[in-house]
Amino acid sequence: MTLPLALALMTPAPGGSSSAMTGLIIQMVAIFAIFYFIVIRPQQKQRKAQELSLLALKKGDEIVTTGGIVAHVVHLQQQTVDGKSVPSLEDLITIKSGESRLVVERGRIARVKAREAEATPAA
Repeated sequence: MTLPLALALMTPAPGGSSSAMTGLIIQMVAIFAIFYFIVIRPQQKQRKAQELSLLALKKGDEIVTTGGIVAHVVHLQQQTVDGKSVPSLEDLITIKSGESRLVVERGRIARVKAREAEATPAA
């Protein structure tokens, strides 16, 4: 049923090119809308969720860096604006992996694997 509609939109009208142009514009808008809802919008949601996860990072969380290092958060050094601590993606995070301690930017963390409080069952 949609195929005849698409063919009707693609065929030029005998009177002029005005309706052909309108059909082309409708098709372009439809393609952009489909592309937006299938590709762009889910990607924006995923990026926003990742950013919120990083901003909620706490001491003791198990993380994976973009370089593949699995570690636990030891210390968070947040930037201060007007005397208030404001988390940002440029904050320095001290992590511990094995016996090594590293300092990475918050934005270079790929994902938060688990929180220490959630990993241990409540007694």
